[in-house]
Amino acid sequence: MRQCPGRYVHREGKPVGGTEAKDGTGGTDGKRGTHGTAGPPPALTTPRGRRPVVAALMLGMALAAIDGTIVSTAVPQIVGDLGGFTVFSWLFSGYLLAVTVTLPVYGKLSDTFGRKPVLIAGIILFLVGSLLCAAAWNMGALIAFRVIQGLGGGALQGTVQTIAADLYPLKERPRIQAKLSTVWATSAVAGPVVGGLLAGYADWRWIFLINLPVGAIALWLVVRHLHEPARPRPKTRPRIDWAGALAVFATGTLLLTALVQGGVAWPWLSAPSLGLFAASAALAALTVVIERRAAEPIIPGWVWRRRTIASVNLALGAMGLLMVAPTVFLPTYAQSVLGLGPIAAGFVLSVMTLSWPVSAALSDRVYNRIGFRLTAIIGMSAALLILLAFPLLPYPGEPWQPALIMLLLGAALGLFQLPLIVGVQSTVGWAERGTTTASVLFCRQVGQSIGAAVFGAVANSVLAARLLDAPAPGLPDDLDAVARTLEDPGALSAAATDHLRRAVDAAVDYVYIGAAGAAALALLALVVLAPRRFPVISEAVSTETGDSPDPR
Repeated sequence: MRQCPGRYVHREGKPVGGTEAKDGTGGTDGKRGTHGTAGPPPALTTPRGRRPVVAALMLGMALAAIDGTIVSTAVPQIVGDLGGFTVFSWLFSGYLLAVTVTLPVYGKLSDTFGRKPVLIAGIILFLVGSLLCAAAWNMGALIAFRVIQGLGGGALQGTVQTIAADLYPLKERPRIQAKLSTVWATSAVAGPVVGGLLAGYADWRWIFLINLPVGAIALWLVVRHLHEPARPRPKTRPRIDWAGALAVFATGTLLLTALVQGGVAWPWLSAPSLGLFAASAALAALTVVIERRAAEPIIPGWVWRRRTIASVNLALGAMGLLMVAPTVFLPTYAQSVLGLGPIAAGFVLSVMTLSWPVSAALSDRVYNRIGFRLTAIIGMSAALLILLAFPLLPYPGEPWQPALIMLLLGAALGLFQLPLIVGVQSTVGWAERGTTTASVLFCRQVGQSIGAAVFGAVANSVLAARLLDAPAPGLPDDLDAVARTLEDPGALSAAATDHLRRAVDAAVDYVYIGAAGAAALALLALVVLAPRRFPVISEAVSTETGDSPDPR
């Protein structure tokens, strides 16, 4: 595909005179697009087609998607080899912190210097971190190297989603988003299996070493086949807001540390928790001051001043909050209440990842008719009802009942998330798409961290209240401790075991009610803040008249 100098044309060969604002249904509002029009054309071009680039994006996303599930299965072997049981949770917390706080930074860098260098740097960082993790000599070193992995994972998650939007025009974006969703679904199922096999029959270090060939192939495909359009030379040298980046990183690190460790490493009202929250609030205020004065801020003010982006950020942040219920608490429910083994419990959760990509792939047939906002409202309304149905399940119930709930929830959330991501990416031009995408993913990640802290506190408080009148003394009142106790039911009487199971059932029911509240917050953000029609900028593909479309 060759660029046509001086103009951009649609696939049909018609010249594009500007950036006309449209809604998600294809109707125009008669106004010209006001932002995001500078920079290269919105669709990336590749001389040999898009397939190698799509393969690279899927491999890159697989690196980030499979990480958590494959590592979690090998924790017993890792702790047995390296020790450090009291701090092993930082294997996950450290990675999550690094991913979350770097998302806005990478988003801004990709808008300033291009997607390709950021993605290459992210893959290299992730592979270096993986290699170092495989060579770790103690738990402290492994945690530090997991942070390096997370620094690469932040670039992977944000930049892959941004390139997917650059690569495909609006009508075709559900295809690539469905493929990326399939990667997450496959990783959720394959991760525990692969991790268990490697930890059980080889060595836990291989769970990091297998990233190297996958990442090497992705890196080669990106270098070889991803060709970004020539960008106009800026009149002034781009400035990197290093002060803003450091402030965002420090604020996010302190806040997420307080959320992740509060109620676990120390009580919520203890000096460490209060100190971390106070320090993160002070740093947040300092970050606002720095960003308002910066020439090229890492988190520009327009991310929150534009109704569409702000509403999507809040809605997906609320979705991150509610996702904690199935991903964190459902496996405990399946094992402690239903009495399933780890593999069967994982299957109850994994059915959600089967319906999610299917629903996402078909969502364009809905939002092309009724618009992005209304499609997302329908999806989240269905999710709200499904979450409220969970506490109505009988005790102890059958495994197919929560599995059906999860299957329906995945379909509802697929109808909610993808229209919002595609819609918000389509309201900005190339020069703002990386920052916009990163802000959405950042809010979703923060929502998950807040949800883990809030719902963990809710579950443990309900559990403690239910165990006040326990038939046996000395029963644990922490959800994790209860789950471990129920793994050896012979140590308890039948009455005590049943009481513990009922207490866990009640705790998880309240978590799902809280998740329904988060779904209501997402609906509120869309109904009150989101415009009825997303101001989508029309997109042009740089082709010469008569050229055939790229292979998909």
